[in-house]
Formats: sequence, structure tokens, C-alpha cells
Amino acid sequence: MKTLLAIIIAMALFSCSPKQQNAAAPPPPSLPVQTVQSSTDTTYQDYPASIEGAINVEVRPQVSGALDRVFVDEGTFVNAAQPLFKINEQPFRAALNSALASQHAAEGALANAQLEIDKLTPLVQNKVVSDFQLKTARSAYNVAKANVEQAKANVSTARINLGYTIIKAPVSGYIGRLEKKQGSLVTPADVAALTQLSDVHNVHVYFSLSEKDFVSFKEQYPGETLKDKLQHLPNVSLLLADNTPYAKQGKVDMIDGQFDKTTGAITLRASFVNPQGLLRSGNTGKVRLSLIHKDALVVPEQATIEMQDKVFVFTVADSNKVKKTPIGIEGKSGTNYLVNSGLKAGDQIVLSGIDHLQEGTKIQPQKAPEVKAVVAKN
Repeated sequence: MKTLLAIIIAMALFSCSPKQQNAAAPPPPSLPVQTVQSSTDTTYQDYPASIEGAINVEVRPQVSGALDRVFVDEGTFVNAAQPLFKINEQPFRAALNSALASQHAAEGALANAQLEIDKLTPLVQNKVVSDFQLKTARSAYNVAKANVEQAKANVSTARINLGYTIIKAPVSGYIGRLEKKQGSLVTPADVAALTQLSDVHNVHVYFSLSEKDFVSFKEQYPGETLKDKLQHLPNVSLLLADNTPYAKQGKVDMIDGQFDKTTGAITLRASFVNPQGLLRSGNTGKVRLSLIHKDALVVPEQATIEMQDKVFVFTVADSNKVKKTPIGIEGKSGTNYLVNSGLKAGDQIVLSGIDHLQEGTKIQPQKAPEVKAVVAKN
């Protein structure tokens, strides 16, 4: 009985003794930090673009008639003045023959009028007849002469129309779709052209910039006017529809005179040489422009976290406590973000291990290599 009582007293004394002290707090995590510095870097922005030949010509008939011949096939290259189509010439040759006959008749009437003048001139001089008859003869001669000139003009028009029955290539280039086949009736008033002819030795690539992008783009280069600035713009690259780069670089040589009121964008044109004809009118692609960022802060992408469409970094504040700081992004270069707000040169940011960091967490900073300035190359 005494033994049981002793056990109960011992247990009561143990339960009333002070609780064991909590285990020692773990040391702060050791994380790499980096000092942010300003630098000059180049980013690239792609803009959807449409490609057109330097010369695009609609081939249309200038006279009406049935197509007798089609001398070319779709997609073939033709030289300037090469025959493309032939319209039935019989009505136009008949019109030329009729015009020639009218010219000959007018020339005969002119000769008769001259003979009448020759006959009346001596008679008037000898006062056999009055000079009124001679004046009438000379007036008839002038009318006959005008009729000859009009007949010659009609012959010239008939020859031109006959020549229009052979439709020739106005420039050298590639033939597009043939909208009319042999035997079709064609007229100058047709809605669709016979075909389109594209000279693609040089191509024009059209793309658009928003007002903000355009302001940033043109302010980077020296010059008082846009014409001066165009001369200082670097060459641009063209990405084809499969995102492969085109072998040749181009030059921006035109800026539209006004912004599109509907889209708020302005159109620019870049010209590319196309000696092998790889680019055709109607192709699409992307123009890649280089944008130079001066005094931008470079932050590695791995040091950022994105939440609710905002990008944050953890900066190291007093007492090595971290602070979650939103930043503004103006571009991306490789694996780095270019920051224009939220940070300043000299700030320290946590490079890695940020997934589980909380605001105010104390860390043990480890020095990491500083961000190097990258000088843009034009």
C-alpha cells in the first residue's frame, strides 16, 4: 500500500514539474543573392507581316473578244513584252480594212478638191468665172483634207485595237492564277483580271506597329525627321511561315503617312532582295525588329515568380529579411528579364529557392556573380 502511494506521489510531482524547453529554432536558410545593375541590352520583337512583289500588275484585256490562245501556264516566269494571251482578231482586222478603205476614199476626195481648185484658178484670173466659185472650191478642199486626217486617225485606232488582241506582259515576273481559259469571252469591264503578274526579284514586306511600339522604335535612332531616322535603322530579319529565318536581311524604307484609326497602328515597309524567287506575293511571315534598351535592369527569369498576371522578386531588406516586390517588364533577352520599374541599381534579389519564401523571412545571403552588362550590336 505504501509502495502504491509513493508511485502516485512521484507521478503527481512529475506532472507539476516545468515543461521541457522547446527545441532550438533552425538557422535561417542560406540562399544565393545577386546585386542588380543597369545595362544596355537588345531584345527582339516579331510582327506579323504580308509579302508582296515590288511590282504587282493586273493583266486585263483592252478590247472585247474570245480568247483564241493562252501562251503561258500558271506560275511560270515571263519576260516583259512576252505574249500571254491572244484574242480573236478577225473583227478587228475587218475594222482596220474598213478604216483603210475610208482613208483611201477620203484621199480621193481630197485629190478631186485639188483638181477643182487647179481648174478654177486660171478662170478666175482671166475673169471668166467669179472668185466665189474658187473660194467654194478651196473650202471643199479644206473639208476633204480634214476628212483624210480623220480617216487616218480611224486607221490608227483600228491598228491599236488589232494590236490589243495580243496581250503582252507589261513587266517581267511570275504568272498568277489564270482566271480565263481558251474560248472564254473577255471584256475590259470584267471584274476579275485575266491574271496577275508579280516581279519578285525584290519584295516588299508590310507590317504594323502600335503607337507605343512606334514611339519607342523611332526614338532610339538619331535624326531630325523620319526620313533621317530611316537611314539609321538597322537591318531587319524575316521569319517565314514555319519560323525559319530568311537568308537575306532587309531594310525598313517606308513609314505610312498616318495611323489606322480602326487599329491604332501604323504600317511600315521593309524591302528584301529575292534573287532566287523563294518569296512570292501573298506569302506571310514575321518581321523581327531589334529594340535597344538603355539603362535597363537585368533580372534572371529564375529569380522571378508570377502571380495574378504580375511578376515579383524577393529583395533583401534590412536584417536580411526578404520583401516581395512587384516589377515592371519591358522586354526579355535570352533568360533575363529587362526591368523598368520596381527595382533600382544596387538592390539585392534572391536568385533561387524562392518557391517557399514568405514575406519577412530572414535568410543567410550567399553572394552570387553580378549581372553583366550586355552591349547591343547593331
